[in-house]
Amino acid sequence: MKNILSTLLFFVFAISFAQNDSIFNRLQAISNNGLTFYNIDGYAITSETLNYPFTEKGLKNVYRKYSIKKDEKKTKDEQLLFNNYYVTNDNEITEELVQNNSYYFIENQEKRIIIIQFSSINKRDKEFEHTIVKPIIENTTPKENYASMTIDSINFAGRKIKLGRSCNWTNVNTVQCPCYGEMNWSVHKDLEDAKNTVEQQFAITESRKSGKVISEEMVDIEFEGTETKAKKVIYDFTGLTSVLASMSGGKTLTIYYVATEVRGNYVSCVLSFWNNDTISENGLAPLLEKVMKLKK
Repeated sequence: MKNILSTLLFFVFAISFAQNDSIFNRLQAISNNGLTFYNIDGYAITSETLNYPFTEKGLKNVYRKYSIKKDEKKTKDEQLLFNNYYVTNDNEITEELVQNNSYYFIENQEKRIIIIQFSSINKRDKEFEHTIVKPIIENTTPKENYASMTIDSINFAGRKIKLGRSCNWTNVNTVQCPCYGEMNWSVHKDLEDAKNTVEQQFAITESRKSGKVISEEMVDIEFEGTETKAKKVIYDFTGLTSVLASMSGGKTLTIYYVATEVRGNYVSCVLSFWNNDTISENGLAPLLEKVMKLKK
C-alpha cells in the first residue's frame, strides 16, 4: 500500500511539474514599481501586493481600487490553499467580443492582500488561472521569465533578438521602436488559440471609432523562417486622433496580423508601422524585418 501511495504521489508531482514547465516556456513577465505584468496565451495578467490587512475593511479598500462593485459576488475559491476571495466580471467590446476579467484577492504570509487579475477575450479558464496563481503567490516563477525594463534584447518565442537601447516596452511583450515600428506577441498552448487571438485583435481594430480600415488583404510572408500568411491592413485615422497623428507626420498605420508555429511555439503577433516611419526597400520598418520578410 505504501509503495502504491508513493507511486501515485510521484505521478502527481511529475504531471504538476510538466504543466508548470510548459507554462514557463510560454510565460513572460515585467516588474515595475511593485506591479508585475504577465503575458501568456493571449491573457493579460497583473499582480500587486497592497499594504492592506485581509479584513473586511481592508478588502473594501482594495475592491474600490479595482472598481469591484458591491453587487458583484465575492466567493472563496476552495481549490486554493490560500485564504482568498474570487470575483469575475465581463466588459462587452462588441457584440461578438467580451473581455472576461477574473480577480483573486489573496492573503499572503504577512497578512496583506495580493491581487492577481486575469483579462482575456472570449475565454475564462479557472484551471489555467490556478496554474498561474500558485507560482505568483509562492514566488517560484523562474528569473529568466522576467524581462528587464530597459530593453537591449528581447526573448521572441525562444530566440534572443538584439534591439539596442532605442526601443521601449509599452506593455509586456509589446515593443515600440520610434520610427522603426511596433509589435506585440503572445506564445500559446496551440495554434487555434493563437489564430483566435489575432482575429480578435483585428476585430478590436475594426471596431475602433478613431479611424477605419481602408484596405485588407492576405499576403505571403516568411515569419521567423516559417512560410505562412498574414493579414495586411491599412488603418486610416479620423477626427481628433487624425489631427494628433498628423502633427508628427503620421496618417496611416500598416498592420500585419500573424499566427503560426515558431520553433515548436505557437505565436500570435501583431506588427505595425506608420507611413512616415523608416521603411526599407522591401516595404517593412526595421523592427518588423527582425522577424518577418515579405514574399514576392
